[in-house]
Amino acid sequence: MTSVRRAWALAGLAVVSWVDVLLELIAFALLCVGLVLFFSPVVELARIRSRRTRELVGQWTGREIPSPYRPAPPEPQRERDGWYRDGTQLYRRAWWIRWNRRFTWIMEDPATGREFGWQLLNPLVALVFAGLSLVSGPVALRGYARWTAYWLGPRAPRGKSWPHRRLETLGHQLGLWAISLAQLGMTVAQLIVLFGAVPVFPTVTRASRAVADTFRREAERWTGVRIAQPYVPPPALPIPRGDGLYQFGKQLYEEPWWPMRRARLRWMLRDRATWRDMAAGVVLPVVTPVLWVPSAALVFWGTYGLVALWIGAGHGWFEMVGLPAVTSTGGAFAMTPVTLAAVFLGLLPTRWSVRAQAKLGRWLLGPTEASRLAQRVHRLDQNRVEVTVAQAAELRRIERDLHDGIQSRLVAMGMKLGAVEALIDHDPDKAKQLAAELREASSEALTELRSLVRGIHPPVLSERGLVDAVRAAALDSPLKVEVTASVPGRLEQPAEACAYFAVCELLGNAAKHGEARRATVALEYLDGVLRAIVTDDGKGGADAARGTGLRGIERRLSGFAGRLALTSPPGGPTEAIVEVPCQLDPGPSSPKTSTSSETA
Repeated sequence: MTSVRRAWALAGLAVVSWVDVLLELIAFALLCVGLVLFFSPVVELARIRSRRTRELVGQWTGREIPSPYRPAPPEPQRERDGWYRDGTQLYRRAWWIRWNRRFTWIMEDPATGREFGWQLLNPLVALVFAGLSLVSGPVALRGYARWTAYWLGPRAPRGKSWPHRRLETLGHQLGLWAISLAQLGMTVAQLIVLFGAVPVFPTVTRASRAVADTFRREAERWTGVRIAQPYVPPPALPIPRGDGLYQFGKQLYEEPWWPMRRARLRWMLRDRATWRDMAAGVVLPVVTPVLWVPSAALVFWGTYGLVALWIGAGHGWFEMVGLPAVTSTGGAFAMTPVTLAAVFLGLLPTRWSVRAQAKLGRWLLGPTEASRLAQRVHRLDQNRVEVTVAQAAELRRIERDLHDGIQSRLVAMGMKLGAVEALIDHDPDKAKQLAAELREASSEALTELRSLVRGIHPPVLSERGLVDAVRAAALDSPLKVEVTASVPGRLEQPAEACAYFAVCELLGNAAKHGEARRATVALEYLDGVLRAIVTDDGKGGADAARGTGLRGIERRLSGFAGRLALTSPPGGPTEAIVEVPCQLDPGPSSPKTSTSSETA
């Protein structure tokens, strides 16, 4: 009877989870209309009931079910000036940063979707097991424990099935089309303000460019088709004349607001990318349905037909496309392969069509040759400043290390040598002791000098190349690091040094700030770009805007027109991709390296 009471208690608790489902659906509907503050608190409230179910199942069946969620994001830390910082934004209070981190944590956690499915199905399943407990007792209770562990327990990541991948790709097509519809709305708004409220045009255009950037970002994330930003760099801020006035054309202003506004308006009107974005907003929503409507129609027809065959009452669904009506069970069996074939044929071209959709977007939203040249000139100006600053900082560091380290030791050694000269005649024993101390001090000075030289340019990097230098750095790291490489010989030495120090800095950050235990480093060279991918299992939350080490990596990469792409959600894992454009070293090089090694 104890098992029966417990099974019915779990069933009663499960029925209440439908209330959680209703609240989550309402919160999601509010999220879709812009009321974003309710979703994550509702999900966290539902997790309390799920945790209670896991606890009761563990107490009553002896089957402990660990928490399936990713680690919670850290609390915001107040800066020294009293503000809270999130990226480049400052906040007086921490509640918004806390909410934003927890919202991201919940939305990106795979356990959130599994838990919602459990909340939908669990009441029915729990009632079934409760009824079975009247007959089987503890056996039914243990069966419910296995059901709960499957849905609410931690689950190892596994690959997606073919239908899952294709359906996801079809969803990506619909997502890109939805973004293009939003771009169409922004295009209409631009045309309205262009003919009715020109001063507002820059504001609306910035919003339109944000939508276009969303298309570019999601197209690269979903399809791998990279669409660079085509916009000409913005004009510089107005500088006052000698009399304190601001000039724009032949007009003078006392305040910088109007010159800046007019300069930005002219910049956006003369930028061809503005008009190309507007053209894309018209073309993409109209043309791209040709790529995804046939697939979506076949999948919908086959799926609904399968439901109509075995669940629905009417089967006129097949007559509308010229197929015979299904009036018997045998006809349903005969028509089932047709519905499955329709779903298969609908899903088959989705990977090709989504890439074609993204390539069409790249043709419309990508940069032209003129914008590439303008961006290159602007980037070269920035790189010159960044390289100058980084070089000056590095020279100051070397000067400080030499002044505070080696120079002090050499001065002390010189003083001891003077003492040895004074003592060698009347106190040879003391002179011998000082000579021994001098020998030890010279050894320490040599070690410190070698360490300083290694910080400037490691000898192993010059002698053995990037791959072996990274392996040596992995051996010195406190993490358990696995290094894989596919590099066709030696590369240009400046590029190798840049990638090496970037990898060392990322491994150091993972151990010091990320609290990681394991890391992987993948080196590859393809199409003139050296790519280093560093992944760790730390707590995540890394931000290039806050970390001076990451900012230093960006400054170092700027001298090579490289880039740092960082993905570090709260709770981890952290993935950093370092890209350095470079060429193979024309001198003698080692054979192609394609190895894998693991270091402790």
